[in-house]
Amino acid sequence: MKQFKYSLMALLLLMGGFANSNEVDALNLTKNLKQVGQTARMTYLFWDIYDIRLYSATGLFDSQQPFVLQLTYLRDLNGQEIAKRSLQEMQKQGFNNKQLGQQWLGQMETIFPNVTDNYSLFGVRGEDGATRFYDNSKLLGEIKDQNFTKWFFDIWLGDKTSEPAMRAKLIGGKS
Repeated sequence: MKQFKYSLMALLLLMGGFANSNEVDALNLTKNLKQVGQTARMTYLFWDIYDIRLYSATGLFDSQQPFVLQLTYLRDLNGQEIAKRSLQEMQKQGFNNKQLGQQWLGQMETIFPNVTDNYSLFGVRGEDGATRFYDNSKLLGEIKDQNFTKWFFDIWLGDKTSEPAMRAKLIGGKS
C-alpha cells in the first residue's frame, strides 16, 4: 500500500503539480519514481558528454504516459548549442517543418542554460503532453506543444534515434 501511495504521489506531481510553481526540489522529480532501464552515457569521439536516466511511476516506458528524463552533464556546454543540437537530432529523425523548428529552437535557447560538470537537467513529459524543463532548484521553462514533446524525447527514446544502444539501455527492453 505504501508503494502505491508513493507511485500515486509521483504521478500527481508529473501531471502538472510542478507546473504551478517555479520552485522545485529536483530530488522530488525522481524520488518516488522507478528507473526504467539502466543509466546510459553519451560519448562523442573520446569525450564523455552526459549520463542519462529515464524514470516513470511504474518502471516501464510508455511514450504516452508521464516520465522524467534526467541528463547529468559531464562537461561544460553552452545552452544555445544544446538547443541547436537538439533540433538537429529531431531533424535526423524526420522532423522537417522549418518554421516550427525555428520557433522551437528559440524556445529551447531561452530555456536551456549553460551547463557545467555535474549539472542535471530534467525533462518531464507531463500527463498533458507538455514538456517541462527543470534544474536542481526550479522550473526553467515549458513547451506546451505535444508535437515538440514527441520529437524532443524521441531524440533518445524513439525508434529512429541516432543512438539505438542508448535507447535500449534506457528503456531496458520494456516498452
